[in-house]
Amino acid sequence: MSVEPYLFFEGRCEEAIEFYRKALDAQVQMIMRYKDSPEPPPPGMVPAGSDNKVMHASFVAAGTTIMASDGSCSGKPTFGGFSLAINTKTTADTDRYFNALAQGGQVQMPLGKTFWSPRFGMLTDKFGVGWMIGVME
Repeated sequence: MSVEPYLFFEGRCEEAIEFYRKALDAQVQMIMRYKDSPEPPPPGMVPAGSDNKVMHASFVAAGTTIMASDGSCSGKPTFGGFSLAINTKTTADTDRYFNALAQGGQVQMPLGKTFWSPRFGMLTDKFGVGWMIGVME
């Protein structure tokens, strides 16, 4: 049994996956588009012209499987009430991932020393996903 995050990007899933592939060295496991589904989505679930949008995707980032979708393609993703945490082994890794994810996003807590980590920071990426990144010894 496992718990894996499932993120709904509401029309920007493919862009997000490419961003995480570059920023986190994520490995894409699979992408299924609505047009490739053995059954069509229920009427009204996605707008007309969404055939090439991502129905389901899976990628591995920092050793964790993350699932993703364009959902109902509303154009309004919301990612409130949680953050994804990356525990790194070195300050160099922390800096690299933090700076890559911060591109186009917003830093909530700049990288710095804390009582629990020699290097830790928090940000929201350009898709609205919250991240907490730090060295955990």
